[in-house]
Amino acid sequence: MSKSETTTKAEHYDVIRKPIITEKATMASEHNAVVFEVHIDANKPMIKEAVETLFGVKVKAVNTMITKGKSKRFRGQLGRRKDVKKAYVTLVEGNTIDVSTGL
Repeated sequence: MSKSETTTKAEHYDVIRKPIITEKATMASEHNAVVFEVHIDANKPMIKEAVETLFGVKVKAVNTMITKGKSKRFRGQLGRRKDVKKAYVTLVEGNTIDVSTGL
């Protein structure tokens, strides 16, 4: 997706799947950061644009990481969990996102 293309709100929701609410994510929120599960093909500029337009905040930085899926057994059959991409979004001072409420 290039800068010249206009993106709709639905496309931004495709980039950001859901917020991640864990103990580590809560500790990151104390440092003005929010953690989201994002689409595996999303890059940092796409994530930044989606967060800024959906939540109306100013983003300072975006850090991403891919967690590889585990191999697990289910009813004796070997299966594999999907790979998950997380985005740690640091916000500019004074901006907040409340992930405990719905979008």
